[in-house]
Order: sequence, then structure tokens, then C-alpha cells
Amino acid sequence: MSSAEPVVRTKQTEKEVNGISTQVVCTEFSNYIFIVLTQYGKMGTLISVTPDSRSNDISTPTLSTKVLLGKDEPLTHVCAKNLATSVSQEAGNRPVLLGLSLKDSSIDAITQMKEIINSCKVW
Repeated sequence: MSSAEPVVRTKQTEKEVNGISTQVVCTEFSNYIFIVLTQYGKMGTLISVTPDSRSNDISTPTLSTKVLLGKDEPLTHVCAKNLATSVSQEAGNRPVLLGLSLKDSSIDAITQMKEIINSCKVW
């Protein structure tokens, strides 16, 4: 067997966001993108972010979020949609599984985290 492209592609990085060490791991599976974004060194809340196929406008699909594991709070859904929208669209409207464990979920921090996620692009 030749050294072909790995079945699962992963990239990870660590950067500071507003003085807090933040780790990101992005993994591409055939049917979804898995992203862990942590400032605590653990996976935290697991959120499924899926494009809504009932949307009439294909260019900007709406996303549905569902907390699979952890605290189901409104801010969790807002952060998840913010972080996963561009990833889902760039990955051909694939669903995103997002593990979030954040100390800082301010708008500024989320903007910085989106850039970190893009630096780990595997899709």
C-alpha cells in the first residue's frame, strides 16, 4: 500500500486570545468537520452545527445548533453559529461538530478564534 493521503486530516495550533492560552484542533471526516476550541484544556460543551436544508436561499444556508453534551445556554448557540458558519460554508455546507470550553466568549475573542480556526483549515 502506498503512502496515500490519510483518511482523517487533522491540524492543531495554540495561540493567545486576550491573554488566555487557546488551543484549536480541526479534523476533517468524510461527512463532517470536528473542531475543538478550548481555553481549559478539555473538550467542554459539544455542539452540532448543521446547515438547514429547508432554507430557500442556497447561497446563505441557515444553521441549526444543538447541544449534544454540556450546558445548553443561549450564548453557547450564538458562539457556535458564529464560529462554525464560515467553516460549514467553505466545506461545502457540511455539518460541524464543535467542542467549546471558553473562559472568554466576548465578540473580540470570538473574532480572534475564527482566525485561529481558519489557520487550521483541513477542509
